[in-house]
Amino acid sequence: MQENQKPRNFFEWNDRLYSVGIPQIDDQHKELVALLNELFTAMHAGKGREALGNVLQGLVKYAGYHFATEERLMQQHGYPEYALHKEKHNKMTRKVLELKTQFDDGVISAPVQISNFLKNWLARHIMETDRKFGKYLADR
Repeated sequence: MQENQKPRNFFEWNDRLYSVGIPQIDDQHKELVALLNELFTAMHAGKGREALGNVLQGLVKYAGYHFATEERLMQQHGYPEYALHKEKHNKMTRKVLELKTQFDDGVISAPVQISNFLKNWLARHIMETDRKFGKYLADR
């Protein structure tokens, strides 16, 4: 790769794969994807360790905001799988907080492992769980 060439994104957004059909939620998912890509760019520049703390903090904060938005919509529309979906959000929040604590304590030092975990979780959650909710709303 040439020195001035920007690296390819770590997580490429694809509407066909990831859109849930709710613009507000899709925009928030894109923001989460942007945070992961920010970490990737920093890793590519050799600054992954420095960026990881900020990205994890941003993920904790933004994921909380995003999850609250999704959960509010689910409650407003009587989504029958609300409790299960909320528990998945709670589990992920706990996991990201655990990763941040481990990072802060020096237990984790490999940003690539965390970024791969976060990417896989987000893609799977959107495709398997959030799209189900999007379909539920579209069918109503």
